[in-house]
Amino acid sequence: QVQLVESGGGLVQAGGSLRLSCAVSGSGFSIDAISWYRQAPGKQRELVSSYTSGGPIIYADSVKGRFTISRDNAKKTAYLQMNSLKPEDTAVYYCNADCVERGMTTNYWGQGTQVTVSS
Repeated sequence: QVQLVESGGGLVQAGGSLRLSCAVSGSGFSIDAISWYRQAPGKQRELVSSYTSGGPIIYADSVKGRFTISRDNAKKTAYLQMNSLKPEDTAVYYCNADCVERGMTTNYWGQGTQVTVSS
């Protein structure tokens, strides 16, 4: 069974950095796209960054130049390096993955990790 577990969230001052990790457990599948989303209180969940296997890396305009997504396929882990954090980056950050098994793609979500940026 596929599970996504995020870690690395916390409280940081504006201008600081955090590195989120998303570990994908399970076997017998490959990961196509892996993405980070976030949801602030009272707002809709939004795409932060997406990294498709063999494809482009996408960033939301609000994080371009500050956040960097990466992935280690051997470890089935994705990362989100967040620099120059702003109070408006405060949200629950979710990992999302498209996992391919026997030609079928299934989408999975992690449970989320809280990021709080103080001014």
